[in-house]
Amino acid sequence: MGTLVTHPYLAAWYRASRPRTLTATYAPLGLAAAIALDDRVFDAGRFALALIGALFLQIAANLINEYADYRHGADALKQAGQGMVIKQRVLTPREVLCGAILTTAAGVIIGLVLLFQSGPLLLWIGLGGVLVVITYTAGPFPLAYHGLGEAAVFVFMGPLMVLGAYYAMSGGQTSLTPLLAGLPIGFMVAAILHANNIRDMDADRAVNKRTLAVIFGLRVARAEYILLVAGSYVMVAVMVIAGVMPWPTLIVLVTAPEAYRLIRIFTTSTDTALLHQGQGRTARLHGRFGLWLMIGWLVTVVLSRL
Repeated sequence: MGTLVTHPYLAAWYRASRPRTLTATYAPLGLAAAIALDDRVFDAGRFALALIGALFLQIAANLINEYADYRHGADALKQAGQGMVIKQRVLTPREVLCGAILTTAAGVIIGLVLLFQSGPLLLWIGLGGVLVVITYTAGPFPLAYHGLGEAAVFVFMGPLMVLGAYYAMSGGQTSLTPLLAGLPIGFMVAAILHANNIRDMDADRAVNKRTLAVIFGLRVARAEYILLVAGSYVMVAVMVIAGVMPWPTLIVLVTAPEAYRLIRIFTTSTDTALLHQGQGRTARLHGRFGLWLMIGWLVTVVLSRL
């Protein structure tokens, strides 16, 4: 991959895909796989298809966001941020739009293949996911411009994504466990978006992009960041106590020191460069959080097989 992205044009597309945000796909899919293994319903082929399809749809969402923000002028005042390939004239608006259409189509096609191998529940989850992909920053009522961004990603890239992946790779079996286990992932993925919105508050306000940070101001935005990040760990503890998650998933607490450092950054700093760094670190925290959840669950699988 490193060799491929040294080519300027390929590097531009790699940057436009916003690779550091893709943990938002890896984490829920990995957790769903661990739960499916525990339930003895895991299928490697369907897992691979689900992962590739979900990645296509997330990249599509990133490209649509790139295009829509450019059209709305939301990138004009930003000092830092991911992508911005149109603003910096690395790719044209038409190229980004075509890329968004192609990746959406690829994700939908893979979703249809999985649909015929599982059942109707995937259709409704998939339709909702595609709708969020398209309307997140586009259409007559873009979610991100009306304070609904965090709620949308919480639901569709948290519990519903874990449930949908489990349903797809198990061939249509349902369980309440993946839905509930996806709640901590939902909190953390919403924190990635909210970190982005705190960083971009001034630029978003100037173009009337009414994120929750813009609507309620910096003080409430900082409190929300604490709620989302700390809430992820609280939810894991609640799930373990309730018997939804096995106790080895508490190993996720090894990431708590980084969570504390990020909370300190977002509750004390207004420096755009530092907040930009913090947004990237929040995405990495999400990835590590999901990885340790998956490892904890896999430890349970191994112990149960002994």
